[in-house]
Amino acid sequence: MEEPHSAASLAIDSPEQMQEIGRRLAKLLRPGDLVMLTGELGAGKTTLTRGLGEGLGVRGAVTSPTFVIARVHPSLVGGPALVHVDAYRLGGGLDEMEDLDLDVSLPESVVVVEWGDGKVEDLTDDRLHVLIHRVVGDTDDDRRTVVLRGIGARWATENLTLS
Repeated sequence: MEEPHSAASLAIDSPEQMQEIGRRLAKLLRPGDLVMLTGELGAGKTTLTRGLGEGLGVRGAVTSPTFVIARVHPSLVGGPALVHVDAYRLGGGLDEMEDLDLDVSLPESVVVVEWGDGKVEDLTDDRLHVLIHRVVGDTDDDRRTVVLRGIGARWATENLTLS
């Protein structure tokens, strides 16, 4: 496992806070960034991505791309497009991911991949890994811990505190 160059941990109490974290995180992102989201079903990956889309000013409602695998949201404000990928049903590693042409999209877009562990790391040496941990037990509890880990030179000097 690669050592992160920067890291931060955030306590989240509601879906609204999760979306706000996405909006704040969007301010750090630029074309070419790969964001990997890890967390169990219902952890808040799509909610965080919805906030990213708002923060980036992209077109279209950000919803889970489970059945289409990837969805592109063009920018409405002259910024990067948001490419939202759900790799849950992709069993193979980079071979199946190559069919999506993410390497073509990556230089001019922000690519967010849910369930990308073990599948997209070879796209770039630089990525932001967002781990969302749910409170164990009561599934109605909205508390989450979000851990941001910047990997690679791109994130070496980035402050991930999102304050």
